[in-house]
Amino acid sequence: MLITEESIFVVHRARVTELAARHRLPAVYPFVLPVTDADGLMAYTVKASELHRNAAAYVDRILKGAKVSDLPVQQPTQFELVINLRTAKALGLTISAPLRLRATQLIE
Repeated sequence: MLITEESIFVVHRARVTELAARHRLPAVYPFVLPVTDADGLMAYTVKASELHRNAAAYVDRILKGAKVSDLPVQQPTQFELVINLRTAKALGLTISAPLRLRATQLIE
C-alpha cells in the first residue's frame, strides 16, 4: 500500500499503521514519523534537513532583494529510506540485503 502526503495521514498515522498491520498490508509512507513513531513498515522521503537548508538560502536571497520569479526551481537531491525490521518480521516479510544496505535507517 502506498500512502500519500495528505495531512490526514500524518495526523492519524497511528491509526493508519494499525489498520495496515491488522490487514497485513505492507505500506510505504512519504514521511518518516509513521515508521519511527507508529511501527509502519518503511518510508521513502526527501531529507528534511536539505529542504530546510535550501529554504533558508531562498529566504536570504529574497531578503537581499532577489525577485521571487527569478529564483530557480530546485529539486531535492538527498532522500531517506527508513525500514522497520520489526514490522517486516510481524508481517512475515523478508527485507533483502541490498535493500537493507540502501536504507539510511534500520529499526530493529
